[in-house]
Formats: sequence, structure tokens, C-alpha cells
Amino acid sequence: MKSNRVVRTPGGLSVRLDVRAAVVVAALLLAALAASVLLIGTGDFPISAGDVLKTLAGNGNAGQEFIVGELRLPRVLVGLLVGASLGLGGALFQAVTRNPLGSPDVLGLGQGATAGALVMIVLFSGSAAQVTMGALAGGLATGLAIYLLAWKRGVHGYRLVLVGIGVSAIVTAVNGYLLTVSDIVDAQRAVVWMTGSLSGRDWDQVWPLLALCAVLVPLVLANARGLRLMEMGDDVSHALGVRVERVRALLMVAAVLLTATATAAAGPVSFVALTAPQLARRLTRSPGPNLLSSLCMGAALLVTADWASQRIFGADQLPVGVVTGVLGGVYLLWLLVAERKAGRI
Repeated sequence: MKSNRVVRTPGGLSVRLDVRAAVVVAALLLAALAASVLLIGTGDFPISAGDVLKTLAGNGNAGQEFIVGELRLPRVLVGLLVGASLGLGGALFQAVTRNPLGSPDVLGLGQGATAGALVMIVLFSGSAAQVTMGALAGGLATGLAIYLLAWKRGVHGYRLVLVGIGVSAIVTAVNGYLLTVSDIVDAQRAVVWMTGSLSGRDWDQVWPLLALCAVLVPLVLANARGLRLMEMGDDVSHALGVRVERVRALLMVAAVLLTATATAAAGPVSFVALTAPQLARRLTRSPGPNLLSSLCMGAALLVTADWASQRIFGADQLPVGVVTGVLGGVYLLWLLVAERKAGRI
């Protein structure tokens, strides 16, 4: 079977379809939905997958309707949207920097969002909504600082990564200072938030994430061709009609917004943005940024990790950020070894 096919519409429009990538995207979507159904049924009051599906269709009893609709479904939707946002944001960063280590975890955007949240917790004893807004503002400010510091007649990949690592180190030190000057109650609250968790998430976190994804995902996918051409170098992209800096700036803003909003909703969930694009690329075996498959991989990874944490340790005993951190750390070590063997680092 050919990996690429040309599909022609009745109107004369021709679209090239990567069959393997389409199959991978479909499989990841099914995996994410299956894990979501299992996750909804997991908890102190277990519900079978069949009953979950009946309840989602409006045929459950009153107790199931309350548990699914009010307690568990919002958490699962936040997990799907956060995972999708991190997967897509990570793919954008890695494509722009042309570096598999160019993810929000390495560049310091998660640390910046954490700094914003810590300021609201430690200095102002802010509410949950204020902490969310502080995390969003911290992530956006960090992204802007990295972009401006990396600018020199344009932004280039390795300079962006190096600046991001430096900014991450500075912000990490600031976060440590804020923890040391906080009282024990605020420090405990801050540490719980910094772990990254989907516990207690409700519809208030779902709607902002859904609205942002509804705007940014089509915008990013519409610029996928320009991003793919940019991987051949700025000069070639210019020759092919791509406005390189405009596309790069637009996609960087989108990546920062996706990452900062996801972090504000669930805390700094580690390594999803780093691993999802790489795993997606290995499954599709397709060149280019693999934006859609990275999005689906991120969603599947996060809800599966949350389901695994609840099944193994019980609901809310182990935050999902711990699971993704352990798995992502192992993957990062493997990636560094592979990059060293290939002579790229």
C-alpha cells in the first residue's frame, strides 16, 4: 500500500493524503476515547464502560448522571484538552527550533507559569481563579522574554533553546526563593499545584481551554505548510514564498498560549510536550512537524497516564504529573543517548 495518495474533489481540488499518518491519527483518537471512557468509570464508585457510554448518551440513572456529568467528565475533558494543547505546543516548538529538545519543559515556559502561580499563592494568597490567571500571565511573560532575548535579525533554533535554558534556570531560582519565604500552608498548596494534577477540575477549566483550542488549532494547521517548508532553511523558505519571521512569530505565540493555558488549567504537567511529538513522528514515519498526530498523542498520553495513576494508586493518591514526569524522564535520557550516538550533541 502506498504511503501517500492524491485525493481529487469534484471541484478539481487535489489533496495529498498520507495514509499511514491518517491511520495513526485515527488509532490515537480511538485510544484517547477508550482511555477516557475507562477513566470516567474509575474511582471510589466504579462504573462499567457500558454504563458510562449509556450515561453519556443520557440513559443513566440519577446517581450515574451526577457522577459522570458533574464529577468525572470535566476532569477527563480537561485532561484531553491539556494533553492536546501540550502535544501541539511541543510539536510547534520542536519544529521552530529544529531540535527534539526544544519543548516547553526545556525552554522554561512551565517554570514561568509556575512562577506566576507562586506569586499569587505566596504573596497574595489568591483564589483558584487568581492562581490560574497568574500562571497564564507568567507563562506568557516568560515566552515573550525568551523570544525577545533570542532575537537577532530573526530567531534561530539553537539560540532559542539556549536562551530558554538560561531563562528556565533563573525562573527556577525565583520559584525556590518564593517557596522558602512562604508559610507552611501556602508552601504545601504551592507544591501540590507544582506537581501537576487533574484532581478537582470542573467545567470552569473546560470552557477556556475549549475556546482557545477552537481558535488556535485551525490557525496552526492552516500554517502547517509554511512550517514544513521552514524546516528546509530560511533562505529556501523565502524563495518559496513563505514569510518566515511572520509565520515563526505567529506559531510561537500560538505555542506559548497553548502551553501557558494548559499549565494554568492543570499545573506544570511534565514531559508530555517533549515526548508526544517524538512518539507521533516515530509512529507516522513521516517528515515534517506532524502537528495533528502530536495533538492526538498528547491527549492519549495524558488521559492514559491519569487512568494508570488512579488504577495503581487509587483516585487522587498520585498526581498525573508524577507519572508523566517519571515516564518522560526515562524518555529524555534515551533521547539524549540516541542524539549523542548520532553525533548531534
